Amino acid sequence: MVLCNIAFKFRVYPTKEQQILINKTFGCCRFVYNHFLAKRRDAWINNKQSINYTQTCAMLTKLKKDEQYKWLKDVDCTSLQNSLQHLDRAYKNFFEKRAKYPRFKLKKVRAQSYQTRNNSNSVCIIGNKIKLPKIGLLRAKIHRNVVGRILNATISRTATDKYFVSLCVEVDKSALMHPNAGGMIGIDVGLSVLYTDSNGRKVDNLRVFKRHARRLKLTQQRLARKKKGSKNYEKQRKKVVKVHEKIANTRKDYTHKQSAAIVHENQIIAIETLRIKNMVKNRKLAKAIYDSCWAELFRQLQYKAEFTDTRVLEVDPFYPSSQICSYCEHRNFNVKNLGIRMWTCPNCGAVHDRDINAAKNILRQALKKIVT
Repeated sequence: MVLCNIAFKFRVYPTKEQQILINKTFGCCRFVYNHFLAKRRDAWINNKQSINYTQTCAMLTKLKKDEQYKWLKDVDCTSLQNSLQHLDRAYKNFFEKRAKYPRFKLKKVRAQSYQTRNNSNSVCIIGNKIKLPKIGLLRAKIHRNVVGRILNATISRTATDKYFVSLCVEVDKSALMHPNAGGMIGIDVGLSVLYTDSNGRKVDNLRVFKRHARRLKLTQQRLARKKKGSKNYEKQRKKVVKVHEKIANTRKDYTHKQSAAIVHENQIIAIETLRIKNMVKNRKLAKAIYDSCWAELFRQLQYKAEFTDTRVLEVDPFYPSSQICSYCEHRNFNVKNLGIRMWTCPNCGAVHDRDINAAKNILRQALKKIVT
């Protein structure tokens, strides 16, 4: 039996009292994170002393006994310990050069979250409600059956004041496996279309940001005319955030549908290893590249493939897939010009669509990797 962790995310509808307690927990977790970040930073600057997670846990216990900080006892204790774990992980990521130095968390950021552990069934689903420590039963939209052992729960609030609970569940991977159709496909992503596959299919690019650009511009202009801190400013701020949320949700929904269809239909998927950080340095194309959401599409293909026995193979980004004839493998250097969308091979006379030909070459190059 192979165990794996998956997440189930549900929308929850807390009462006013529960909202107050959840928001208070956000504040306490933020305070603990910032307090001990300052402690660890000052200890190193002043005394060259390194403080680890175990020491911060002992310091937190003493801090809660202080009369000045007794309000820390009003919230879930495991959420405060998880804040210390997140701080310790942030330091490890910094020392291993995976991230920048940890920064202080800000109160003004509307999107907040905290994590709590499941101890003695303190986190569970009862009917159409989710039970959480200190919070109690939260009314939720349970749209999926949760199978397995709940490890922890992450409670989050979006910038539009919507609340969600994400349950991390340990399950048997074989119970989630489902077969694929056994096909093979090469994928060449683009801007005019989201991607072109080796079977000749072209999937439209929604260009979600471009579609909502005018609405976003108007809402931001109206926000700029409001006085900061006023009620009208807060109302208009929510309207701006709702437009951004609409863009993000539409893009995420589309990429989920496309990635699921690709994984279910194919056993081998060939993609390019794109260096998107370098590509967006081109200011003329940066917005269009971000709007296409290639990285998210590839990320979803990678993790969904694990549950269908599908292999996702990556091809070197410097492989000239557009310049090589997919029939005779003759390389045509004239195709370096991006304006050429159709071209004829000077060696065998085959007529190629630039994107379809590139997708076929990506698949063939990936299959060579399997043979070697």
